[in-house]
Amino acid sequence: MNLFEKIREGLTKTRDQLLTRIEWAVKGRPISEEAFDAIEEAIILSDAGLETTEYLIRELKEKWKRGQIKTSDDIERSIMDEVEKILLPVEKEVDTNTHKPFVILTIGVNGVGKTTTIAKLAHFFKKAQKKVLLGACDTFRAAAIEQLEVWAKRVNADIIKHSQGSDPAAVAFDAVKAARARDINILILDTAGRLHTKSNLMEEMKKIKRVIGKEIDGAPHETLLVVDATNGQNAIVQAKTFHDALHINGIIATKLDGTAKGGFILPIAHTLKIPIRFLGIGEKIDDLVPFQAHAFSRALFHSKD
Repeated sequence: MNLFEKIREGLTKTRDQLLTRIEWAVKGRPISEEAFDAIEEAIILSDAGLETTEYLIRELKEKWKRGQIKTSDDIERSIMDEVEKILLPVEKEVDTNTHKPFVILTIGVNGVGKTTTIAKLAHFFKKAQKKVLLGACDTFRAAAIEQLEVWAKRVNADIIKHSQGSDPAAVAFDAVKAARARDINILILDTAGRLHTKSNLMEEMKKIKRVIGKEIDGAPHETLLVVDATNGQNAIVQAKTFHDALHINGIIATKLDGTAKGGFILPIAHTLKIPIRFLGIGEKIDDLVPFQAHAFSRALFHSKD
């Protein structure tokens, strides 16, 4: 299964909802103002947000007025093109060759699939022949450390851990030291799930960043926010709040296969302009794929490449 096919499969629920409503509005009838109202509703229901949806509809109407949209196929093609334009600026691959070790700090609220995503990320990099080390900086829950240990064994990666209740920054410090000593390419740090509204937890995250930044120039080189696609618009609020507090380099959207709210990616790109690094489109270890604007836009509105 190629990248487009994986993304297409992951976006099935979102696409089915979008296409059902759009096709109902335009199939077998002339394109009219009323059709654009129905298209607007369909896009909003995918959690694309009001501002981004209004922008898309405005662009589509301009094409319609210029005579560039006459059929339902024209509508589909134009929507895909406009969505791709929105997404292209946030299609940026993580370049892990800039530093050694390259330090990735992963953050996110509880329940978004962060620890599982870290394992998938480690697997992705190991397939690229990178030496990967994991740091268990979520010391609030013993289960979190145990879960990361299990995943580390599955992907054949080493792990640095302390006991439950330890200082997360101390774990991060030891992980950085170990990464240097073991000639590691990529160090991925897990952190405690935290509400974006809890300032004390945010301050703790800033402490982790300061500690590792003193040890390795520019570290963390990537601060990745993991968001759950099933949260839709709330994921956008999380992204904005975390970005304001911690300056996020990129986003991983998980659980896209389990929701019809996949449109939430659009306002993240359109209004927040935060790079989208990876998409989680299933439960298997290989179900984390690099984000591609062209593949995503086609998979969102069309079932064939």
